[in-house]
Amino acid sequence: MLRIISSLMVALFCMSSAQAYDRVTGKHFASRSEVIAQHGMAATSQPLATQVALDILKQGGNAIDAAIAANAMLGLVEPTGNGIGGDLFAMVWDAKGKKLHGLNASGRSPKSLEMSHFKSLGLESIPSYGPLPVSVPGAVDGWFELHKKFGKLPMSEVLAPAIRYARDGFPVSELIAYYMDRSVERLSKYPGFRETYMPNGRTPRKGEIFKNPGLASTYEKIASGGRDAFYKGDIARIIASYMKEQGGFLSYEDLASHTSDWVDPVSTNYRGYDVWELPPNGQGIAALQILNVMELYDVESMGFGSDEYIHTFVEAKKLAFEDRAKYYSDMAFNQTPVDWLISKKYAQQRKQLIDANKAAKRYDAGPYEGDTIYMTTADKDGNMVSLIQSNYRGMGSGMTPHGLGFIMQNRGELFALQEDHFNAYAPGKRPFHTIIPAFITKNGKPWVSFGVMGGGAQPQMHAQIVMNLIDFGMNLQEAGDAPRILHSGSSQPTGEIMEDGGYVSLENGFSAGTRRELIEKGHVLREVSGWFGGYQAIMRDPKTGVYFGASESRKDGHAAGY
Repeated sequence: MLRIISSLMVALFCMSSAQAYDRVTGKHFASRSEVIAQHGMAATSQPLATQVALDILKQGGNAIDAAIAANAMLGLVEPTGNGIGGDLFAMVWDAKGKKLHGLNASGRSPKSLEMSHFKSLGLESIPSYGPLPVSVPGAVDGWFELHKKFGKLPMSEVLAPAIRYARDGFPVSELIAYYMDRSVERLSKYPGFRETYMPNGRTPRKGEIFKNPGLASTYEKIASGGRDAFYKGDIARIIASYMKEQGGFLSYEDLASHTSDWVDPVSTNYRGYDVWELPPNGQGIAALQILNVMELYDVESMGFGSDEYIHTFVEAKKLAFEDRAKYYSDMAFNQTPVDWLISKKYAQQRKQLIDANKAAKRYDAGPYEGDTIYMTTADKDGNMVSLIQSNYRGMGSGMTPHGLGFIMQNRGELFALQEDHFNAYAPGKRPFHTIIPAFITKNGKPWVSFGVMGGGAQPQMHAQIVMNLIDFGMNLQEAGDAPRILHSGSSQPTGEIMEDGGYVSLENGFSAGTRRELIEKGHVLREVSGWFGGYQAIMRDPKTGVYFGASESRKDGHAAGY
């Protein structure tokens, strides 16, 4: 009898403990089910921003209004990754016109800053912080371009929630508090940072109420005065004066002459699905190059998590990133061969370089025949927005113009200082960009709007999400929660060349046997933490119009609908 009771107790214990982590349905690694809703959906990296997006949709706004409102909110609640001192890229599915549009709202380098200045300082690369990496912030102009073409509600209503939260305050989440605290050592020496982000002598702790009255005032001026209030009004004058005080070069004229560009997204067809990215100066086409090579293999039969799959993916990534380092740059300054780089013929040529049993130490770029937030919204009419925005390295350059409530970006760090490089610094030039929104269509209809924030990891993660969905049959949440592969150490658009093959980092979930096989193939494995990106996605059922939302379990991501 005692044995029976003991056995029953063990069984009950096992059952109860299993319920803590085993899923009743779906993949075991998924953190939660997809969010499913009919009238609208938003997925952002911070729950308060998602709620603001839904509020705008419920007020009669469309997906574009909701995206702008959420982005403004994220600039307040997640200043560690974005803000109006940074740039923006977006893709919009226009349900009425049944067309995908692309927007490049990235800014250019100061026109008065010459390459010779960096040379006179003896620099081999552009500094990460201070006045020198600052380029024109394009986000606000991006908002108004999106709103002018597709918006529905007045901009005053769109920005109202972020203004209220900036005035009244909000409780800081754990992850944002952590990253703000980490920024103090690097950025607190710059004027304006302490008064904006350290009102009590330190950055706010988890759960503490943080207010940003300077940003509230800036948003109010933008809401009433339009984009010119930022680029030609008092805000522009304050920015220019501050930058001059700090020994910088960004001027009022640089801000006043800024423009965004509507661009045609580019795509490749992956097993019947069209995967869309924006052309350079961003790195989006690297994901298309990776997918073109992977399509030449039977990925499904390799199996998710196998050493064969991981090895092939890493080698395909290396190939794409060598082209990224050489060719990706501002297309107004170079003839970047986009069509050739994303062609199936080129992928066939590059595939021949991959050894199935050996990791390459390096590849040469092919010959030519060149911290962030991501969010996505969708509305009842079928409009969908894929938007990404960033200050680049963490909170940005540290340049915090007095009283404005935001930090200027440091995207200019990504220019190369080699004069013969495609991405070489030049006045009035857009730097290479890491931030990339993505979109997938099927038979000319919208399927998935998605992105994965995370610097150079983004094209790698884009390709993995696509393969998770299409090759491995995962649902939208599983595709984001699945353990990820990260290869680091490729040649860079700033001029550094990969010589040793770099290293591979694998999230928990890949077997010890797989890791051993990869080492035997010559891969160097290295553990890293927090570098696997931040995913948000919305999928639309083409038959019913129902939306499925998914968000990032690695960060503060939140998907919600109604």
